[in-house]
Amino acid sequence: MTEHPTSHEGRQPLAARPQERARPRQEASAAGLPSDVPAQPGGPADRTATAPGTDTTVPNGTSGTSRTSSAPGTPGTPAETAGPAAGPVGGGGAPGAVAVAVAAQSPGAGRGPDGAARREGERLRFVGAATRRIARGLDLDEIVLGLCRATVPTFSDEILVYLRDPLPVGDERPVAPFVLRLRRTDRLRLSELEGEELVLVPDPDPTPAAELCEVRSGGALAEVLRGVRPVFGDSAAAKTALTELLGPEHPLPGGLRAILAPLRGRRRVIGAAVFLRRPERAGFEPNDLLVAAQLATHTALGIDKAVLYGREAYIADELQRTMLPDSLPQPTGVRLASRYLPAAETARVGGDWYDAIPLPGSRVALVVGDVMGHSMTSAAIMGQLRTTAQTLAGLDLPPQEVLHHLDEQAQRLGENRMATCMYAVYDPVSHRITVANAGHPPPILLHLGGRAEVLRVPPGAPIGVGGVDFEAVELDAPAGATLLLYTDGLVESRLRDVWTGIEQLRERLAATAQLTGPDHPPPLEALCDDVLDMLGPGDRDDDIALLAARFEGIAPSDVAYWFLEPEDAAPGRARRLARRALARWDLEELTDSVELLISEVVTNAVRYAERPVTLRLLKTDVLRCEVGDDSPQLPRQRRARDTDEGGRGLFLVNRLARRWGATRLSGGKVVWFELATRG
Repeated sequence: MTEHPTSHEGRQPLAARPQERARPRQEASAAGLPSDVPAQPGGPADRTATAPGTDTTVPNGTSGTSRTSSAPGTPGTPAETAGPAAGPVGGGGAPGAVAVAVAAQSPGAGRGPDGAARREGERLRFVGAATRRIARGLDLDEIVLGLCRATVPTFSDEILVYLRDPLPVGDERPVAPFVLRLRRTDRLRLSELEGEELVLVPDPDPTPAAELCEVRSGGALAEVLRGVRPVFGDSAAAKTALTELLGPEHPLPGGLRAILAPLRGRRRVIGAAVFLRRPERAGFEPNDLLVAAQLATHTALGIDKAVLYGREAYIADELQRTMLPDSLPQPTGVRLASRYLPAAETARVGGDWYDAIPLPGSRVALVVGDVMGHSMTSAAIMGQLRTTAQTLAGLDLPPQEVLHHLDEQAQRLGENRMATCMYAVYDPVSHRITVANAGHPPPILLHLGGRAEVLRVPPGAPIGVGGVDFEAVELDAPAGATLLLYTDGLVESRLRDVWTGIEQLRERLAATAQLTGPDHPPPLEALCDDVLDMLGPGDRDDDIALLAARFEGIAPSDVAYWFLEPEDAAPGRARRLARRALARWDLEELTDSVELLISEVVTNAVRYAERPVTLRLLKTDVLRCEVGDDSPQLPRQRRARDTDEGGRGLFLVNRLARRWGATRLSGGKVVWFELATRG
């Protein structure tokens, strides 16, 4: 997460905004700091997003110039603020309303036992507040931002945070070479305005530093990082290490005091933080090394957790994405659209799925299911059930048989593997749909005239119960109608029961259809979006899977169907019948190719069939030919030798047809091929 540059131009002086003057005192009180000390500038409300590689300026007039490098290889550069915020931060003209460290600027401040005890108490309160602020961050940029805002200017006048590039995840071996990238730098300075009032203003000239640093093995920087403990910048080893980190061309200005603190995660050093103080401010004390160590430890552990969380979120997203279809097929006679919404951004995996599976005879299976739970386990079970459903659909089993086998598979996966499922098969030739249900919400059919109907489908028991029968019903699927399959997340929530949600969905579909008129169905994609718009606040308790099917069907005049006796004359009769159909459809240019391919496929079917062979031609945007017989043996393409008399039929089909295939049925098989009707 990076930040948008925020201009200070045209803003009211801080002194003119009483609500903002009160905020530092409240934050200081919450952090355990004295009331005259402002809390760290820039709370969660200060954070905004920006494009990768842009410079950032923290808003509200209390933060310093920042540089981020949110994308590898994109160096950040200092960003200048439009102008300093005017007016005292503390309000009321209190001269001490600045950072904790301001009190230490006076040489005699805090001397004696009482002063030391007070400084130690302030130091402990500061560490507690700073670590809480760092711990509030959820991602990498929020954690680094929390460190910067917690330490500048209370602990240091400037901070530079370097992180390993790329950051290793978990037990991964780090990528060689060891490279540190400047992730962020913040800086504030004190300015005296109008009398004795001290205010914090952004410093437009942060300490220059190299964006990238390659840590040389055996070098001074490597030795300091290996030691893990923070070191003062005036030691010999630290001076060389800082020169290596910041770059030889960016020496530290004279008088700056520094602490170099390695950032060590659970297994390895992942970066370094440099705390800097100006000459006019009291120098670092030995106890400040302990403070720096605490800040570095909490930051490094937080970064480790954020990186691991990011990797887990990526794996969850990839798992969910691979479990759902990348794209839906567009079978003949039906148009499809789908949507999937996770329950929440923090739970992006679940058990909802949808699928559309082409079947023999230009039919299509429409599937929507919901596995119990919102975990990686639920997504894995969903993937197994979806794969099983695809395999069963390929066998062309009736819908109730598919659900029966899914029920058995769920029981084999283990106890309490519960799921609901709706399985429907649409036939565009007969304009009928066969539906079987396993405890799923009923589908809704939106007719062409605008009437929305909740289909009466036997509810059935959920998958995984075991020992139950499933029942299928066959219904009309008129051309122009739209079937909506969905999971219960769309219609059920804490605020409404499932049947109230189903009625609201039916009314929403009917209202949407009225907008396009009685003769035109609503656009399919827009219909899906409109359905999801019905969700209000509090309605997203579960994942949502949505599958919409617009039935177009195939006109009877575009279908030709015959039975052929399994005899030697069958191929010749098939050629003649196909020639007449092509003439009727004005597709004579395909006659030669169709006769050749039909002759080869019918000859192969007659050779093994014992019952009449079926021949069907379908004219849509392509010409599809289907030959069925009662032999379960699927043909396989092979390369014939020069001396073979046969074995070249499927080779010709593969060369001349746009697509072809063979599907095993419960009572035999179907071999089909398609030819383009245009061009």
